[in-house]
Order: sequence, then C-alpha cells, then structure tokens
Amino acid sequence: MYDYRKMTPAQRHEAVEFRRLRMRPWHSPPHWEFEGLLQFMISSACYEHKRIIGLSPERLTECENEILDLCGRFATKLYAWCVLPNHYHVLIQTDDLKEFRIGLGRFHGRISFKWNGEDNSRGRHVWHNCLDRVIKSPRHFWATVNYIHHNPVQSRLREQVAGLAVVEREDFIKRVGRETASRIWNQYPVLDYGKTWDVDEKPD
Repeated sequence: MYDYRKMTPAQRHEAVEFRRLRMRPWHSPPHWEFEGLLQFMISSACYEHKRIIGLSPERLTECENEILDLCGRFATKLYAWCVLPNHYHVLIQTDDLKEFRIGLGRFHGRISFKWNGEDNSRGRHVWHNCLDRVIKSPRHFWATVNYIHHNPVQSRLREQVAGLAVVEREDFIKRVGRETASRIWNQYPVLDYGKTWDVDEKPD
C-alpha cells in the first residue's frame, strides 16, 4: 500500500509511466464504470494504519453510524461490514457506485476535519485511498463475507482492540443460523481469500 513512498525517483517515474500508458489513474488503482445492480467490497484505512478511528468507543460508533447511513442512502443491499480502529470494510450492492464513493469522500473530509480538531492535529492526513472491488462470483461473495466477519482476527487485533471493533458477524449468525454460518466458513475459508475466490468452482 505504501510502496510508492519507498521507491527511488526512477522507480516512481517508471510506475507512473506504466499507469499513464494504460490510461489508468497515476497514483491509485483504477475504478471502472459499471451499470446495473452490482456487488462491491468497499475498504478504507487510516493513513499508515494509525488507529485514528479507534481512539475511543464513541469515535468508533460515530464512524459506524456514518458509514451505515451512507449504505442506507446509496446501497440497495448491505451484506456485511466491520469497523476497526484503523480501517473498515463494507460489502454492498449498488447501482450507483459513483455516488456512493462521492458520499464516502464527503464523509472522509468532514470527519477528518472534526477529528483533527478534537485531537489538536490540524493538517494531519487521516485517510488513505478508498478502494472498491467488484464481486466476481458467488465464491468470491462468500469468501468476502467471511473475510469481513473475521477481519479482527485476520488482522490480529482481537487482544489489542479490547472491544474497539464493530463487526456484523453475530447478527449474520442469528439470521442464517450457526450451522449454516459454519458451513459457509468451512466452504469458503479466509485462507483462500485472494487466491481462488474470484472464480467459480468447476463442476466435476
């Protein structure tokens, strides 16, 4: 995520030129235009993964409420979410990703100003780039659900968080039942996330 800042001037020039020749944004991943109802995982982290969101339980709740409000306005469905001390993920369906991202940008700007004032840190860089990943298959969808629900463990934050995490996992288990949730977890394990989750299994 922060490789660009560690590059030499020559390496930075090469990386930017690579994106420019392929008509991609120069310093951030491309965001394709999609039409229709599509599913996306939206992720954003605090700059350099500093725990700005999790400075207090109140701030964590404030961030959660703002994100859920945006999902209510711009998402057709909200499948899963988690808000941690230094990042968050949401899995949504939306027919207007552009407006959703505009809303997130406004939220990030507004909350950055508020939190920097509270922390006497004017000019502090609060957020890193916001990423959206289109869901490519049912296998990708369920692997993403598992990834989000178990993100505090995956990030090794369970002990450090000490209650400073909002994860929708328990509500999910209540909705689908513990047996179904266990089957989904075993069939689409987080360990496979980023390897084979973006293709459907081939029939035998």
